[in-house]
Amino acid sequence: CPTRCALLQMSGSQPQLGRAVPCLRCRGTCTGFEPHSWRKICKSCKCSQEEHSLSSELEDDRKVGRLLADSKYSSLTARLKGGDGVRIYKRNRMIVTNPNISGKDPTFDTITYEWAPPGLAQKLAMQYMELMPKELQPVAGTDGALQRRRRLARQLPLYDQDPAQCRGLAEGEQGLMEEFVKKYKAEALGVGEVALPGQGGGGGGKDEGKPQDKSIEPSKPPESTNGALESAPAAGHYRCESCKQAVPGDCPVVYADRAGYSRQWHPACFVCCRCSEPLVDLIYFWKGGAAWCGRHYCESLRPRCAGCDEIIFSEDYQQAEGLAWHKKHFACLECETPLTGKPFSLANSSLLCTICSHSKRL
Repeated sequence: CPTRCALLQMSGSQPQLGRAVPCLRCRGTCTGFEPHSWRKICKSCKCSQEEHSLSSELEDDRKVGRLLADSKYSSLTARLKGGDGVRIYKRNRMIVTNPNISGKDPTFDTITYEWAPPGLAQKLAMQYMELMPKELQPVAGTDGALQRRRRLARQLPLYDQDPAQCRGLAEGEQGLMEEFVKKYKAEALGVGEVALPGQGGGGGGKDEGKPQDKSIEPSKPPESTNGALESAPAAGHYRCESCKQAVPGDCPVVYADRAGYSRQWHPACFVCCRCSEPLVDLIYFWKGGAAWCGRHYCESLRPRCAGCDEIIFSEDYQQAEGLAWHKKHFACLECETPLTGKPFSLANSSLLCTICSHSKRL
């Protein structure tokens, strides 16, 4: 029944297309992804969905498009043809062609980057890529491209922005989540901008066609830590906000408009202040004078359920050893026995009843 299928999709049920996808962590010992009814894990190996790389590139672009839509970064999205108004991420891919003249007849080596900073001349975009560790460069077909997609799943889970993907929301909590999402889009969400030092936000001969919004948060006027004007770069004039080292005037840096354009970061230093992971596609959330990834920003405002991995909007939830659970999800990882008011063990965030805990030790 088409109606029933649509309802299942909207209810946030686990993706059926992901069945049997091999686990990237288990490397052959997992029989393939077996979706759990409400946990974001494989029933077969207990690894997370992101370890199975379930989503397609199109689904990732839809997710980021949804995040950036209805925000001041909506120019990084485009309306999907025939998509009922759905907006999709205009992800900037970069194809670099290098001549290979070692043989008699010259050939060309083509490298495709699955993501590159938008609005830049290729030379500056390549400089940016070369300043990132090689293992993080998202070259198609390499581990770097795979790591980018895993960070997309980890840092920007769809269920942190779409109530329809949540299994933990109780009646009346959908509105709370919608307000939560609307608020972080207006007050915290940002997309980093790559430019030469002193040229962020439109200063000094920047490339045309930049899609980012250049407005600066009204409550945070630009501040200069050294009292100098942001004009032509001079040796030692600019320093990285993170490592405090000098930034060469001819090397690209990352700007975060919510931080003000007197601050800049080395490309490899633009990371989440909580997990120190590179911010995927330069998408950040600004809070307390620092950049956060989406996952840890949301967790800084509301608890996250250690069972279903979703944000908890109820004020009545279970807590143990610094972790939180929806009350209905406070259950044994192995046998699913509810554990409220019962003895349990907790190791590496895995909640087990006493019987399953004992069996694991044998």
